[in-house]
Amino acid sequence: MNGKPLELVRGLGPWAAMAIVVGTMIGTGIFLKPAEMASEGGSVLVVFAAWFVGGVLSLFGALSYAELGAAIPEAGGEYAYLRRGFGPVWGFLFGWMHSIVGRPASAAAIAAGLLRFWGFLVPAVAAPIFAWHLSLPFVGKPYDFVFTWAQPLAVVAIALITFINYLGVRLGGQVQVALTFTKIAAVLAVVVLGFALSRGGSHFQPLFPATLGLGTFGGFLAAMAAALWAYDGWEDVNLVGSEVQNPQRNIPRALVGGVVFVGGVYLLFSAVCHYVLPFAAVAGSEHVASDVVEKFAGRSAAQWITLAMVISALGSLNSSLLSGARVPYAMARDGIFFRVAASIHPRFRTPGGALVFQGVLASLMALTGTFEELTSLFIFAGWIFYGLATLALFRLRRTEPNLGQAYRTPGYPWVPALFVIGALALTVNLWLLRPVRSSIGLAVILFGLVFYRRWREKTS
Repeated sequence: MNGKPLELVRGLGPWAAMAIVVGTMIGTGIFLKPAEMASEGGSVLVVFAAWFVGGVLSLFGALSYAELGAAIPEAGGEYAYLRRGFGPVWGFLFGWMHSIVGRPASAAAIAAGLLRFWGFLVPAVAAPIFAWHLSLPFVGKPYDFVFTWAQPLAVVAIALITFINYLGVRLGGQVQVALTFTKIAAVLAVVVLGFALSRGGSHFQPLFPATLGLGTFGGFLAAMAAALWAYDGWEDVNLVGSEVQNPQRNIPRALVGGVVFVGGVYLLFSAVCHYVLPFAAVAGSEHVASDVVEKFAGRSAAQWITLAMVISALGSLNSSLLSGARVPYAMARDGIFFRVAASIHPRFRTPGGALVFQGVLASLMALTGTFEELTSLFIFAGWIFYGLATLALFRLRRTEPNLGQAYRTPGYPWVPALFVIGALALTVNLWLLRPVRSSIGLAVILFGLVFYRRWREKTS
């Protein structure tokens, strides 16, 4: 023993890095959000506009993050960028949000979506165990909390994937590659077979919005917020920057290539949904991909594709938990988070304490929230800091002009500036749509400053 502290290992090759981006993006969102987008958007044009603008916005973010990831390939992603660009307190606020609100809510939402898929195969999963009717201040109607078998089963899924990643980053990366190929095959099978076997086009589709005004624009923003949950995940590879091999080359390739590929797949998938099913059927569907396949190939085929969707959700959950634990680990290593998250397993060389900490919080959220509630909370909290991290790119260009020589963002400064404006518009719109949950999330983020002051006093 030479007393040297244990470090994370660079065990993620180019395929694993790409699989983290693609595998996190293609998960529950593409199979569940088209219904919400149709319901909010009200017309095919608005839905496709939301997919397209959301994809461009995500690509602009990926181009900006590619420069940050190549220049600062450290564990924690935005935590490292904000800390270096604006100072320790900004890095802490991101890490606190990510560790306490953002990533647990994201993982819990993915697990909830996974069990919604499973409910198509085994309807008893959605059977309620008990229900509460709660009257909340400042809310017009009572809040109905329904506890079903899906919630505890979601906890089982979180525990299983946490355990896999506890055993090693290479194992987690290999699992991610395998699950990513499975989910891509499932999505492409729905697209190809849907266009080949369906007699679509005979039903009514509202191609254009009935009116043009603030209501239509609000519906577009709501549909785009749903689309951005499906696109979310492109930034996850930055969180494991210290474990990516040759990060100056592999991080930009994974980010940009992954977003472009997934954007094309999403547009094709949305097209086949509206080709096979009437617009109203898409808007009212609980599991639209299964309904699409059942329409042209029958119930048995729909069950097989739903099983592939379960595997797809497992891939997203694996990527979310694999990358997410690196933020509390990085913060605890710096002495500004709970000490349990700083430990690295001596044999597996994984942030075991951070993985367990993250898994416990995600499990608690899975027990208390629904898929839609959890996704809206994550998008609101996460996109605040996506915008701030991109602002850090502007500052780092001035304070450390030689830092990002390995990769430069194309279209700078317009590409990152448009991304920041889009992130601001999205978070403001989400706060207006869901003020109670968004305000609670914001309050939890700011409450972290109490802990920050305490931890800084201990380390100073």
